[in-house]
Amino acid sequence: MFEQQLQELRREKWRLSGRPVRTLDEAREFIDSVGFCLLYPQRPAVLVPTFVGAHAGSDEKLPTAQMAFANSGAREAKELMVRLLREKAAYEANVFPDNNFIVSASAFPYFYGLVGDRNPRQAPKAAARSGYSPLAVDTFPIIQKEGPISKYRLRELLGGDISEAALDRALDELWAKLRITRVDYKHDEGVFWDVLFRWSPDAVKEGMHVSVAEALTALVSKYLDCVLAAQQEEVEHFFSNLIGRARVREAINALQAARELSFVHVGGRVMLQVTSLQAQQPLVVREPKSRPKFEAFPPRPGMPLVQRRPVKSRVASRPDRSPQDTRKK
Repeated sequence: MFEQQLQELRREKWRLSGRPVRTLDEAREFIDSVGFCLLYPQRPAVLVPTFVGAHAGSDEKLPTAQMAFANSGAREAKELMVRLLREKAAYEANVFPDNNFIVSASAFPYFYGLVGDRNPRQAPKAAARSGYSPLAVDTFPIIQKEGPISKYRLRELLGGDISEAALDRALDELWAKLRITRVDYKHDEGVFWDVLFRWSPDAVKEGMHVSVAEALTALVSKYLDCVLAAQQEEVEHFFSNLIGRARVREAINALQAARELSFVHVGGRVMLQVTSLQAQQPLVVREPKSRPKFEAFPPRPGMPLVQRRPVKSRVASRPDRSPQDTRKK
C-alpha cells in the first residue's frame, strides 16, 4: 500500500474531495460514517476528521477555534452542528481543550460507557478521587433543577463573587464525566446547559450497561474504520485523552485475538486495519513486476547473419533401423 493512496481514501471518507456537507441530512450521514470528529483542526494535529473541513469540502486554509469567529464558513458549520445536537443525531463531549468533539448517536452509548458516570442521578461529591470541585458539586443540583439554563443565569443562582473562569472549570468537570451537556446556543444568552440523563435518557441508560472493555474495543474499531488504517502508536495517542495507554493496548490485543483487526503495510510502516474493511475494500495491492524481455543483440555492421542448419535425428536419417534397434542391449 502507498501513503498517497491512503490519504486519498481518507479525504474521500472525510468529505474533503469536493463533496461539502451543507444540509442536515448530509451532516447526519457524515457523522454516522466517521463516528466522531472535531469541529475545528487541532494543534498539534490529531488524526481525526473535522466538521468544518467536511462543510468546506476541503482541508485548505481551515480556521482554528481561535480564528473561527472571523470565518463565515466556520460559523455556518457550527450552526449546522448545533442543529445536529438539537435533534440528538450527535452529542458533544469534553475531550480536547477549546474544541468541540462530536460523537455520533450510534457511537455515543459506547463513549458514555467509557467515560460516563455510572450513577448519573446521584449528586456528585467533592473529593480528590472523584474529580469534582466544591463549585462543581454546588452547580450540578442547580442545573438539575433549573435546566436547561444559561451560564449567565447560573452565576446569578449560585450567588457570591464567582468568576467566569471558575464557573467554566466547574462546568468542564461535570461535562467531562457526561453529567451535563450543552443543549442549545443563543446569541444573546450564550450556551445553555442541562443534565444529560434528562436530555437523552435512552442513550444514557444504554451506556450505563456497557462495560469499559466493551466500550473501548467498540470505539477502537470505529476509530480504525474512520481513519481506514493507523499505527498502534496513533491509536494509543488518540485514546490517551480518555483512558490509559495500557488499557488501549489490551483492547487492541483482544481485537487481534478475535481476528477483528489485521496488519497492513503502508509505505514501509505497519498499520492496523479492521479486517472486515480490508476484505470489502482492500486499500492497495502492488502489481507484480513484469519480467524483462531479453532480446538478441543486433549483429555488428559487416557481420553476416549465421543461420544454423536444421539438425536431423539420427534415427530419422536411417530409415532401415527402427527406434527399438537403437537401444543398448
